[in-house]
Amino acid sequence: MQIIIKNKDTLLFDEFKFKCSIGKKGVTLNKKEGDFKTPKGTFSIGPLYYRKKRYPKLKTKLLQIPIQKNMGWCDDVKSKHYNKLIKINKKIRHEKMFRRDENYDLVVVINYNTKKPVKNKGSAIFLHLTNNYKKTLGCISLKKRDMLILLKLIDRKTIIKIL
Repeated sequence: MQIIIKNKDTLLFDEFKFKCSIGKKGVTLNKKEGDFKTPKGTFSIGPLYYRKKRYPKLKTKLLQIPIQKNMGWCDDVKSKHYNKLIKINKKIRHEKMFRRDENYDLVVVINYNTKKPVKNKGSAIFLHLTNNYKKTLGCISLKKRDMLILLKLIDRKTIIKIL
């Protein structure tokens, strides 16, 4: 099964159609760090990171990893940990996974530039939550209700195709 992102605001999965948002500057085949674009292509998905206190019992076939306060995702092009989950370190630029807002309460990693990360090709590309469909920095975002439905439907073999 595959998730399809099309028309910059539509996520399709099987017979389900959800409204979503993508990067502020659309999609690209030539993703660069900080370009506000969502990478175009077909990708596998990784684990689900989640806030355990807010979502104690999730129904999904994805590997579930509770988000800890010291978790970050490295977006530092100078680091050997580029585009990987890290323990927060003030010397390494990163996105905090444990946030005050709810956007990262449920995060599915999109395996873009993750196996052998190429520096400056883009990092931290996720499927995450939104309250208002505001355009993202390059991720794909969904409302909580839609994300919870999607999590029940997808599994580790699901791919995401961004058109």
